Amino acid sequence: MTILPKNEPHQPHNTPRNFFIWGATMSGKSYLASYFPDSIVFSTDGNEKNSGTRPTIALLNKVNSQGKITTSVIDILDKYILALRTEQNTFKTVVIDVIEDVTVLIEQAICMEAHVKSLSDIPYGKGYSMFNSMLQELVMNLKALPMNVVYISREDTRSDNNEQPVPVPALKQKYYNVVNGNCDLVIRTQHLGKNYIQTVTDIRRKYKQSEIDDPQILRILMAIPGALVKDVPAQTQTNNKDGK
Repeated sequence: MTILPKNEPHQPHNTPRNFFIWGATMSGKSYLASYFPDSIVFSTDGNEKNSGTRPTIALLNKVNSQGKITTSVIDILDKYILALRTEQNTFKTVVIDVIEDVTVLIEQAICMEAHVKSLSDIPYGKGYSMFNSMLQELVMNLKALPMNVVYISREDTRSDNNEQPVPVPALKQKYYNVVNGNCDLVIRTQHLGKNYIQTVTDIRRKYKQSEIDDPQILRILMAIPGALVKDVPAQTQTNNKDGK
């Protein structure tokens, strides 16, 4: 019996499932993420009991009285992502709040376990190699979950070619490339006066309203300018020889 798939067309899955939300403090990042269905939040703010109404997992590196790491953020992420993948549950969305803090915690865990102060202190570039592998593994493991994934990032500024400040996600560019490469939609949040604004800053493809199979995701996208394109109605055929 062959293990190859049938050589026939298939219907692609066109609903976006992986999102990157970034913006300044108090711009509505977590508020937007709260609209995603049945979420579980992986939080780095150390205030998981008061950070929202959804179930929250604290991300941190636990140490003993001697300063030795006992449970790393890597262990915590591996444990809960495996549980989401293998245990029966009703969660539909994983929220990472915030992703740049997760990268710092992973780097910290590697350094503490190697008894060094920075990744560069680990010989032959092994520290950077370990970090890159762990970040890529985290992103791929999250993407493999049968649910939505929402990464949240703060806002930073960087200079463009004319030395003018440009708002960008606070996640370092090389790490952003890894995360964004596995996302379908990037959304910036802004708080301007009394208004909260969401803007699409990057998108994998043009998503049509008729293609979105999740009603809650559809409601979110319909409220964000640029997230969806209008369905083009099929042209009606006529029997008129002039085509009129």
